[in-house]
Amino acid sequence: MIARPPLVVPLAALAGFVVLMALVVADWAPIERFDLSLSGDFRTYGASNPDLISFVRTATDVAATLPFLAYGAAATLYFAVTRQRASAVFCALVTAAIPLLWGIMHWALHRPRPLDGFVFVDSNGFPSGHTSHAAAAGLAAVLLLWHRLGRLARTVVLSAALVFALLVGATRVVLLAHWPTDVLGAYLLALAVVPLLARTIPRHPAP
Repeated sequence: MIARPPLVVPLAALAGFVVLMALVVADWAPIERFDLSLSGDFRTYGASNPDLISFVRTATDVAATLPFLAYGAAATLYFAVTRQRASAVFCALVTAAIPLLWGIMHWALHRPRPLDGFVFVDSNGFPSGHTSHAAAAGLAAVLLLWHRLGRLARTVVLSAALVFALLVGATRVVLLAHWPTDVLGAYLLALAVVPLLARTIPRHPAP
């Protein structure tokens, strides 16, 4: 059985995402100041720590699109082979929906990335794709495993998912691949979409 957070959780995340997206598109001054200030601090720090930047460039790719699709396809195949149909469908939906949604927004929304970052990406920046992948993968794992684990194991899995998503988001900001609000938008997107997809799966699917 796939766990389902209270409906208020994804709805609140969706509302937050829509508001943030509107403010980003409108170039709201407080958001611009926040992004510029924090990114400026990371630019100074990164320029002084080239070895760290080299490591982060490599580490961030664990949540790139191709690995995310590979992880999702592998999980879908595993659940399909073991005849866990609901879990297989859920994994397939998450694997398809998250890249599709942030891809559409990258295409539709004009949100340039920070100039002269430590990596070059020639596309719009809102929301962060790497962070969307990491947050969605972590949250999907939590929902899939929640009812299969005891209290301690749940804590471990939830903590690991949070740390993974936060670290990937941090790499995107440290590398100046994204503004901080691009990463925040990615967290909100995953927190809205993944639980809503879980709710499309029947609690007791037909065998």
